[in-house]
Amino acid sequence: MILEVAILHIKSGLSSQFEIAFKTAENIISSMKGYQSHQLKKCIEEKDKYILLVNWDTLKDHEIGFRTSIKYQEWKALLHHFYEPFPIVQHYK
Repeated sequence: MILEVAILHIKSGLSSQFEIAFKTAENIISSMKGYQSHQLKKCIEEKDKYILLVNWDTLKDHEIGFRTSIKYQEWKALLHHFYEPFPIVQHYK
C-alpha cells in the first residue's frame, strides 16, 4: 500500500466552496483502480489549510492510472483553481 499525502492551501475565503467541490471530486477518485480510501482533514491552527491522505494499492495506480486518466481532468477542473500555492504531493510506504 502507498499513502499519498498532500497539504492543501486554499485561497483565502474559499474553503466552503472547496469543501462542496471536494464532495463531487471524492466520487471521482474513489472510483479509480487501486484506490483504497481517503481522508480530508481541515487544519485547526491555520485557516484555509487541509491535508489530503489517499491510500493506493501501488504508486503506479496513482501516478499513471489516476493522473493520466480522463477522470483526473475532471478532478483538476473541480479543485485545482482553489490552491495557492499548488500542493506538493508525496508518497509514503
